Amino acid sequence: MNEVLSQDEIDQLLSAINSGEPDLDDFRPVTSAKKIKIYDFKRPDKFSKETLRTIQNLHETFARVTTTSLSAQLRSIAHVHVASVDQLTYEEFLRSIPSPTTLAVINMDPLKGNAVLQIDPSITFCMIDRLFGGRGVTTGTKNRELTDIEQEVMEGIIVRILANIREAWTQVIDLRPRFAQIETNPQFAQIVPPNEIVVLVTLETKVGEEEGMMSLCIPYLVLEPIISKLSSQFWFSSVRKNSTTQYLGTIKQQLTSVDMDVVAEIGTINLPIRDVLSLRVGDVVRLSSIKVGDPLTLSVGKKKKFYCQPGVVGKKMAVQITGKIEDLESDEFEELSVEGDESYEWWCYFSRWNWCFVVWSCHWWLKFFWTCW
Repeated sequence: MNEVLSQDEIDQLLSAINSGEPDLDDFRPVTSAKKIKIYDFKRPDKFSKETLRTIQNLHETFARVTTTSLSAQLRSIAHVHVASVDQLTYEEFLRSIPSPTTLAVINMDPLKGNAVLQIDPSITFCMIDRLFGGRGVTTGTKNRELTDIEQEVMEGIIVRILANIREAWTQVIDLRPRFAQIETNPQFAQIVPPNEIVVLVTLETKVGEEEGMMSLCIPYLVLEPIISKLSSQFWFSSVRKNSTTQYLGTIKQQLTSVDMDVVAEIGTINLPIRDVLSLRVGDVVRLSSIKVGDPLTLSVGKKKKFYCQPGVVGKKMAVQITGKIEDLESDEFEELSVEGDESYEWWCYFSRWNWCFVVWSCHWWLKFFWTCW
């Protein structure tokens, strides 16, 4: 309440209630009447609410892309956003648009049938004026038909808009809308019977200081083959799938420039501690497991991948890859890991002793160098 009752007004109100003069129903809050939506059984709805929400989501993407493309093409601030998505008859759509206007008939390949893109005259003449070098002023030019030159100019704008429609519908179908013709009289754009149900996407459009509407009318017969795909579950799953594929491609591209260590290894040998401590400059370490002519092992990172032979390129040492080391099959690895717990226990036992040996060796060498120092 904006006003506060005084004490005298409160006393008068209480006395009136006690005397029974006013009706108590007058003081009860007024409840708003329930809104009733009239449903015509002769013209049942063909688009569900979920389908309309999905179409709205698709064209919100279209509106964002069109905002960017129109701003770049017209060199002016443009803004497009979805105002509403409704279903109605084609006759109702034709009655709701002005005459003359700009109606672009669109072939919805690979779907069968046509759609209509309608642009208000105020927006049409503003775009034309901008492309002709003007400031987008449309005073006194809104109620006339387009000339042949103006139709050619609008055709170029519409073709770019159709490319944005294709991009927005990529999540559902590889749509390839093609421009067919421009009509200025709505009565000449009869793409479906008057009582056929259509979905109407209304887009509020602003170019510079001019405001108007841009509408996309798609008949139900055109969307009927893909109506099952116009569900929130299908659309969001497609978005996640495409996003994952896109991210995988980006990650793969970034990984190709990562540097990795590639090591050519002649061989290895196990020596007791006393022999390691007695090594001196000029000593020869015999690799008993490697013969002359045996290929070297080329490791990528920590994994052995290739066989190679040593050589010289110019004044640099080099290796030539002679073969590929076959990876251990996954089923073989599973057999090795499942053969028995005994082998696994022995491996753990051996690993613990190796680790203890490394720690002891480091400690001994530190003590040795400290004594020499």
